[in-house]
Amino acid sequence: MSNRPDFEPDENDIQTGFPYSNAHTLSRRIALQVLYESDASHHPPGEVLARQLQERQPTAEAADYARYLVEGVTSHQETIDPIIHEYAPEFPVTQIAVIDRNILRIAVFEMVIDHRQPVGVTIDEAVKLAKIFAADSAPGFINGVLGSLAKTRTPPTAQEASKTQAEDAE
Repeated sequence: MSNRPDFEPDENDIQTGFPYSNAHTLSRRIALQVLYESDASHHPPGEVLARQLQERQPTAEAADYARYLVEGVTSHQETIDPIIHEYAPEFPVTQIAVIDRNILRIAVFEMVIDHRQPVGVTIDEAVKLAKIFAADSAPGFINGVLGSLAKTRTPPTAQEASKTQAEDAE
């Protein structure tokens, strides 16, 4: 029996009709698997992502968003990890379980840097990932960290979010 989480999609894990459910839920799952493997084994994220996309053959939309998440998290990790530490100060980021740490990284990227997804959707998706892949206490921990972040961080105005997205595109 492996200690690695089972990342294979299960129809019961993906709720139809939920906003961003299909492509984005699968994208987050792929991004989580890539970030988990890269973090745990120090494999280059680009190589892991290429392999995952080759094996899974997701839709173009899901592949693009998974790629976007992996690249976003890895390129902004120096910004993301201090935010996680700020909202979970009792745990150094390196001591948070690898799976939990990477669920948080994806969600913090979406909430603080990306701003394309509604905060509630981002939190719900992160908690769902934790329920599927992490320890029993992880969903509450992740919900608490992200809920605190959502309460204290002022979302950017539409103009600020557009400027950030334009800068990222350059």
